[in-house]
Amino acid sequence: MSEGAAIDDVLVVGSGIIGIACAHYLNQAGLKVTVIDRATIGSGCSHGNCGYICPSHVLPLTEPGAISTAFKSLFQPRSPFRVQPRFSPALWNWMWQFARRCHHAQMLSAGRHLQAILDSSLQEYRRLIAETALECEWTENGLLYVLQTSHGMAEFAKTDRLLTTEFGVQARRFEGSELTTLEPALKPGLAGAFHYPGDISIRPDLLNANWAQWLQQSGVKFVENCELVSLRRTAGAISSLLTSQGELRADRVVFATGALSARLSETLNCRIPIEPGKGYSVTMTRPRICPRYPMLFPEHRVGVSPFKTGYRLGSMMEFAGFNTSIPDHRIQQLRDSARPYLLEPFADGELERWYGWRPMTWDSLPIIGRVPRLANAYLATGHNMLGVSLATATGRLIRELLLKETPHIDPVAFSPNRFL
Repeated sequence: MSEGAAIDDVLVVGSGIIGIACAHYLNQAGLKVTVIDRATIGSGCSHGNCGYICPSHVLPLTEPGAISTAFKSLFQPRSPFRVQPRFSPALWNWMWQFARRCHHAQMLSAGRHLQAILDSSLQEYRRLIAETALECEWTENGLLYVLQTSHGMAEFAKTDRLLTTEFGVQARRFEGSELTTLEPALKPGLAGAFHYPGDISIRPDLLNANWAQWLQQSGVKFVENCELVSLRRTAGAISSLLTSQGELRADRVVFATGALSARLSETLNCRIPIEPGKGYSVTMTRPRICPRYPMLFPEHRVGVSPFKTGYRLGSMMEFAGFNTSIPDHRIQQLRDSARPYLLEPFADGELERWYGWRPMTWDSLPIIGRVPRLANAYLATGHNMLGVSLATATGRLIRELLLKETPHIDPVAFSPNRFL
């Protein structure tokens, strides 16, 4: 590509699940769309996560007690929720703003905004799968939250009551004696579980690859290994992007750059308070006694994803900057955390070790909307731990805002303007 190339209707920067979803809805509106990525399609945080599309996850991370957990983690290097001590004014400002929001009223307020976009996204996913028949191991088994101890069961019962009374999200409770009948892969002697039947599971790498391929066949252009270097402005708008593969021009630009979005704050003249929350996973061949249900173990903060073509353990939340290492002890911690629950918690055939930087905002809400001081630039980022769950509704909302259609959900809570 070079200067003078044809002008696209829209450039999407970032080809994770959010960028792919934005490209889909813009393409469906008849726009000419090009997606660029500094690496390969879907290779970032969208690749190795647990693959949950989960309307049950309406409660934000900003819940009472979260900041206490974060503070204690400073002195617990092996904690599954870990803030690594380091000099970073941005991180500590982020933590201060996060702490200010860790109270009951704010939790409920954020939760209601999350519920609106979660429910919309599930409806959009159902429409997408029906229309495209994308192969992504779409499975409607719900999500099973398994508790090891009676104390854990009692504490999660409080969360379940809150979800029911405040959000109408209902689960079926199973006592320990019922679990091995429900899920034969579980060990006997566990305290119990809560099953949320409305949740869906998919294999994220398959979704990314097959959705991108479908879009390419529909006319969307993907350019890999194309890193954004800088941008040019003219009269309060972006006139072109300077990339490692040359200059690109478009009428409008959508930045779906995940945890890296904060690095664009100065370039876009817009505050983007995102911190990378590092997660890990290990993918294996399926164990002989493989779970039927995707599961979460809240007491150990580990997720289990039984794919048709593999088996994944994933978890952790590390605020450690843009650290690229995968310590052996973190992978072992995932394995050890599954041991109390499963007859065969892992298999010998390890296929992939992975890390990803989740784009964490201090209010647990995504950032979706027009960049305040640029007339033709939009942000679609900051989805915290819910990128897969929120992708389709985000793509639809970006299309509506870009084309000045009536938004199908209220976009105000997600606007970049809230950081002015």
